[in-house]
Amino acid sequence: MAIRISHAGAAAMALTLGLAAPGAALAEWQPDRPVELVVSAGPGGGSDIFTRVVQAALTKNGLVKTPLLVVNKPGGSGSEAFAYAKDNPSSAYKVYFGTQDAYVLPLTTKVNYAYSDLKPLAAMVSDVFILWANPKTSGINTAKDFIDKAKAAPGKVRAAGAKAKDADETVITLVERATGTDIAYIPYKSGSEAAIQVAGGHIEANTNNPSESLEQWKAGNQKPLCVFTSQRLADKTVVADGMSWADIPTCVEAGIDVKDFLQPRTVWMGKDAPAEAAAYFTDLMKKVMETPEFKEYAARNVQIVKFQTGDEYKAFLDKQIANYNEIYKANGWLLPSQ
Repeated sequence: MAIRISHAGAAAMALTLGLAAPGAALAEWQPDRPVELVVSAGPGGGSDIFTRVVQAALTKNGLVKTPLLVVNKPGGSGSEAFAYAKDNPSSAYKVYFGTQDAYVLPLTTKVNYAYSDLKPLAAMVSDVFILWANPKTSGINTAKDFIDKAKAAPGKVRAAGAKAKDADETVITLVERATGTDIAYIPYKSGSEAAIQVAGGHIEANTNNPSESLEQWKAGNQKPLCVFTSQRLADKTVVADGMSWADIPTCVEAGIDVKDFLQPRTVWMGKDAPAEAAAYFTDLMKKVMETPEFKEYAARNVQIVKFQTGDEYKAFLDKQIANYNEIYKANGWLLPSQ
């Protein structure tokens, strides 16, 4: 029996199909050629390690069908990576990996991009910060030793970190403010470079995430002095020197009143990236969180695991930017337009 559809019914059906189509497209889109995973740091740093773990987790677990190419762009303290996003605003084949650098660099430095040039996808984990030294070359065994040495020689004791006017230098300025010291901050392209400088005895201390100094600690070339969290880390597995992560005192315990300074690991695309591509990669990052490789990475580096996306992620970013604005204003780092 033939079914007759009125003009009004046909129009309603067409409208319904039209409304359903975008959702279907969001669900069906997948890359059909290689995807660049662009890192805002050099090889060996925390952001590079993070990105390569994501790459390995996606590949080993068959979550992607196309090649994933890690591209390091450490220039300009990482701004080169996000300027690349500005130059490729609508690309569905470039995903950017960084930290708070994506939104703090434009606050302090004349970079070739603005925060508005980026599309936020997700924050996946947060790294803690630890103050490290090499006792064999510096004679610094505790956080108190570090502060005493800095007070005895204002501006002479050096602390290394990744990039200038970013998280590592920010935490050093907070240490200076809390202890009344003057510490010489020396920036490098990545946390791994900073760790090597301390391990070699060229710099007295550094502020690194666990992943960036872990191997140097195991090799006996660095020692964790204190962790910038309000509570001690939970992991009691012995790492080196008979110490576990849980044995590291908080910096507050050690006499430095700086706590809960964390570094989020963030994921972005260009501002005009297709919605279906952004949805695809956001979902992919959520799947990565459940893989053995990523869980092992987060546990090994004693990270705080919390996946944020959508409105929750945007609210987090707004709060982060406000906090950094306050700190940078106190440091005299804000650009005149801020």
